[in-house]
Amino acid sequence: MLNTQFIQQIRDWADQFPWLEMLSSLGILILVAFIANLIAKQVVVRGIRNLITRLKFSNSDVIAEHSVIRRISNIIPAIVIMNGIPSVPHLSVKMITLVQMLSQAFIFFTLALAISQFLTVFNVIYQRNPKSYNKPIKGYLQLVKLIIFVVCGLMILGTFLKKDVFTLLAGFGAMAAVLMLVFQNTILSLVASVQISSYDMVRIGDWIEMPTLNADGDVIDMSLHTVTVQNFDKTFTTIPTNRLVTDTFKNWRGMQEQGVRRIKRSIIIDQNSIHFISALELRKLKEFLLIDQYLSEKQNELKAFNQKYANDAENNQRRLTNLGTFRAYVEFYLKNHAGIATHQSLIIRQLQPTSEGLPLEIYAFTNTTAWTEYEAIQSDIFDHLLAILPEFGLKIFQIPSGNDFKMH
Repeated sequence: MLNTQFIQQIRDWADQFPWLEMLSSLGILILVAFIANLIAKQVVVRGIRNLITRLKFSNSDVIAEHSVIRRISNIIPAIVIMNGIPSVPHLSVKMITLVQMLSQAFIFFTLALAISQFLTVFNVIYQRNPKSYNKPIKGYLQLVKLIIFVVCGLMILGTFLKKDVFTLLAGFGAMAAVLMLVFQNTILSLVASVQISSYDMVRIGDWIEMPTLNADGDVIDMSLHTVTVQNFDKTFTTIPTNRLVTDTFKNWRGMQEQGVRRIKRSIIIDQNSIHFISALELRKLKEFLLIDQYLSEKQNELKAFNQKYANDAENNQRRLTNLGTFRAYVEFYLKNHAGIATHQSLIIRQLQPTSEGLPLEIYAFTNTTAWTEYEAIQSDIFDHLLAILPEFGLKIFQIPSGNDFKMH
């Protein structure tokens, strides 16, 4: 009886202070929401994560690292508050409605984040598949995320306006032109992504060169709006996806797949040093093992030709030239070089003479695509050719400098 009177006295006293009853009820509601959140994260989510870690199935580490369930668990306290706020006394109807709307908006946004996180996990798992380099799906997943967040925004807007989502969509139909203008880059990027994927124009890991945007390096990321290239100087260039369709760029994938890399470089010969080979020079050049057989065969060929046309003037007879012999030497040298791919094109040719001399172009392929090895092979070849060139009586053309005119 005394306890009942005591409780009644407390109620009578509390009725004098309605704000105190309201605050205490709010405190209890927040405490319940906090406990529910604690149980959801510390018991349920942690238990599921430990279970995934112990199972040790494929990609369990990715699923454990990106916890979608943890994000979903954030809606538990919002549900508690949304359902418990009407029981708080002395709160106005507008305040209760506002809190419920905010809680519902938070639930929608949290679910959108959870779905976005799930798509991120899916993309990480997909990228572990070797075939993903040929068909990246990051751009498509970003488009799905964009649609999810647009729908989420419409649902939140519909919650506060107390209208159905489909009603809002019907209203937005009149704004289609404005939306297309706002999302024109997204639409262009989506179309470009489909074209790039369909025609297999670019893959992650490809070496591409795009001088208009100063891009020259490896593709490290492909998203809906941009393609990221890590240049060889370790800088990054971000290329809009649609520029890969509208602009010209070079993809070096074919070189990497063939396992060879082209050498295309010229030696500029001083034209004044080109002449017929004398008998003394011929004996000296025969000491080179690579062209000994060539010289013998060429001598026999010229001898037969000259005998056939013996009545012609001596000056019209065919003779060996130092440039032609050097070309033959270069060809034999490259065919026997360990760094040259012999199954690919190998051409030693003269280009159009200019005022700076006669370009002798070497067109060949190395049997490696590694940058350092390629440069080493190329440098080794031209080191040797430039050093042996005087043995053929040839000179390199070089624009005169001050030392060339210096009086000795």
